Amino acid sequence: MTVIITDPQERTRFLKFMAVGAFGALVDFGIANLLVHFLNMPLVFAGSISFTCAVISNFIWNRYWTYPDSRSRPLSRQLAMFFVVNVAGIAIRIPILEFVEPPLLALFRSIDLTSSITPEFLSRNFTLAIAVGIVMLWNFFVNRYWTYNDIN
Repeated sequence: MTVIITDPQERTRFLKFMAVGAFGALVDFGIANLLVHFLNMPLVFAGSISFTCAVISNFIWNRYWTYPDSRSRPLSRQLAMFFVVNVAGIAIRIPILEFVEPPLLALFRSIDLTSSITPEFLSRNFTLAIAVGIVMLWNFFVNRYWTYNDIN
């Protein structure tokens, strides 16, 4: 983590990685919603397709924009490595979503909320924010030091 803070080049890569991830989220949500809405596809299948599209989009943007100097590995091998890291990220995300939301829900239910925002909405979104933050750090560091370790 200190490398991101002290090295301007790594900080720039991290910010680009975050931008690519935000765009990937748009790809993921957009394709999933289009497939469900227009093709009446079940969310599990639509989400699987949209996740794959987002990973491919993120890989392309990261390979050519975030890490343009990473070319020592064949494209297919680097894509496979990137995909493995992202699948592991989902494996990290699922338990966070499962185990962090209930205590947050209990916390938000114990607070007298004066707005129209429900405790369920708050707990769901705080949990998601925690999971996204942790998985983003996982994805960045593992991809930086494994998938794209051929750059300085």
